[in-house]
Amino acid sequence: MNTVEAKRVLETALICAPQPVTVRELRGLFDDALGADTLKTLLLELQQDWAPSGVELVQVASGWRFQSRPEMREYLDRLHPEKPPRYTRAALETLAIIAYRQPVTRGDIEDVRGVTVNSLIIKQLEDRGWVEVIGHRETVGRPALFATTRQFLDDLGLQSLDQLPVLDDPVVQANMFDALGLAEGEGTEAAEAVEAAAVAASGEPAARSGAAAQDGAAPDDAGALTTLQVDGAQGSPTAATGTQDE
Repeated sequence: MNTVEAKRVLETALICAPQPVTVRELRGLFDDALGADTLKTLLLELQQDWAPSGVELVQVASGWRFQSRPEMREYLDRLHPEKPPRYTRAALETLAIIAYRQPVTRGDIEDVRGVTVNSLIIKQLEDRGWVEVIGHRETVGRPALFATTRQFLDDLGLQSLDQLPVLDDPVVQANMFDALGLAEGEGTEAAEAVEAAAVAASGEPAARSGAAAQDGAAPDDAGALTTLQVDGAQGSPTAATGTQDE
């Protein structure tokens, strides 16, 4: 099979695939007649072939996929005017702390945020496919350890956690949440919601007095009822429904 035909097969398979496809899976298209290095070269060539279009070929944590370019989103949203799931400020703070300080326990998250984590927030993030339990800490009670998933990286368009942006710049913070599909202009508001993640990165717990307050009731969590809309990145499907903080 010549290069042109091989690229045509790859292109067709990736366009028709409902989710990212790994190089190992793509090798199966050719009965392993093409090596991994050859396939990667062909995939990079396909990337260049599609460069002028509104669709791009990218590599994410789960493999390779075609997706719409960010600048196309405002037009594609007109095809789907329904509102995406809504996420609270508290949920986004929790997600950011898990992403930047994983693996963490529920107690770790509470130490950073200074409030008791509502169980519904963790469940919401698990249902969305962004967070999962990867083990238990060997201490009293063996609390669950939470970490982000490949789906979280896929929705951000990243290959690994090493590519997560540094949260010391409001613009970078906004861009990160724009990648998760926030409506235009909401990225800055989301960035404010993850200031706790910057604290987590420094290893300094949030200041608080007495026992941790419940989510939605603490003075420093007054913005928790401000909801944010999050959709899949680059036109990927929405997979969960939003839940408000109690």
